[in-house]
Amino acid sequence: MKRFYALYKDTVVKKLQAEYNYKNIMEIPKVMKVCINMGVGEAVKDSKVINFAVNDLMMISGQKPVVCKSKKANAAFKTREEMPIGCKVTLRGQRMYEFLERLVMVALPRCRDLRAFGIKNCDGRGNFSFGIKEQIVFPEINYDKIDVIRGMDITVVTTAKTDKEAKSLLSALNFPFN
Repeated sequence: MKRFYALYKDTVVKKLQAEYNYKNIMEIPKVMKVCINMGVGEAVKDSKVINFAVNDLMMISGQKPVVCKSKKANAAFKTREEMPIGCKVTLRGQRMYEFLERLVMVALPRCRDLRAFGIKNCDGRGNFSFGIKEQIVFPEINYDKIDVIRGMDITVVTTAKTDKEAKSLLSALNFPFN
């Protein structure tokens, strides 16, 4: 946490304050939390698959994920009520900064067909979402011990009021924006 948080405190805060002329230091955008979601559709056929996904997400994030269950039965998707269909984890504080550092410095450069992110990945209120197609880009995952390659959705929630401010914040934190 010390390196990435120090980067934010020392460099990013000064850069954003100079760029947007904030009068109060509390106006400067910051990262509030990171949400990681992994949908496991094949858990409908085999209930043991959800355990593999939970273990992978636990190794990636450093904390135990919550198993998401279906709310209603749906015959088209062959799901019953309360059937596990995914897992999610929300990171804040020290674990969030550690995950962001590993994501930006190690995992994203290892992605095969990664293109630079655009402003369209923001939702209009300063939150940034994107997906990763393989969990094996993280160094914590042992390639020999995985059962199936799974993707995940990552959402970075910021206090930025506009997408432009969020893009400035995240590009200062070394996210690959075009």
